[in-house]
Amino acid sequence: MSNNNTERVTGHQRIETSNLLMIVLVLLTVAVGGFVEIVPLFFQRSTTQPAPGLKPYTALQVAGRDIYVREGCYNCHSQMIRPLLAETLRYGEYSKAGEFVYDRPFQWGSKRTGPDLHRVGGKYSDDWHRIHLNNPRDLVPESNMPAYTWLVNEPVDAAGLPARLSALRTLGAPYSDAEVQGAAQAATGKTEMDAVIAYLQVLGTSGALAKAETATATAKEAPRGNQ
Repeated sequence: MSNNNTERVTGHQRIETSNLLMIVLVLLTVAVGGFVEIVPLFFQRSTTQPAPGLKPYTALQVAGRDIYVREGCYNCHSQMIRPLLAETLRYGEYSKAGEFVYDRPFQWGSKRTGPDLHRVGGKYSDDWHRIHLNNPRDLVPESNMPAYTWLVNEPVDAAGLPARLSALRTLGAPYSDAEVQGAAQAATGKTEMDAVIAYLQVLGTSGALAKAETATATAKEAPRGNQ
């Protein structure tokens, strides 16, 4: 009489012993999980509505942002401060989705060869940025950032800005016809250095702008006292 020790493969054991079945189920799990996590964000107001005080980039700032992307600045600098104490102490208030509504593409990430730049707006003067971009080691001797000397002499492509703003308006930026039509004139005579600095100086400033506008409105509504 023969002794048959063959066991029947069932349940998890069947999944774990089949490469094809394991791959299919993993992909299905990731797809369903991603769908459940991501899709609701498109309908959540905090991620789709502009943050208080947020305004679309001016024509010169749009040009500066394009140059920022062209030069690959995102390879070393993120624009996403995480809600961790170590990050908020160093960089400022953590980033919120509503602050990036008009960014296409956004500059999030975790690569930080250099510091995060989301709250750099207004932190330094225009002259500081000009010196730093021309030769970073003039201000930070240990910096390994490359110099962008050519930005000083390169004029902004002003002629292409109306089409650029028009495209951004199609994607949701609330530009008026006057802003689109006047985009070229707004950037005429400006250098690429001027444009990049204009872009850097507006990063992360929407919150401060909203607070200033609120304070101004409150002051106007406050009673003037007995006269």
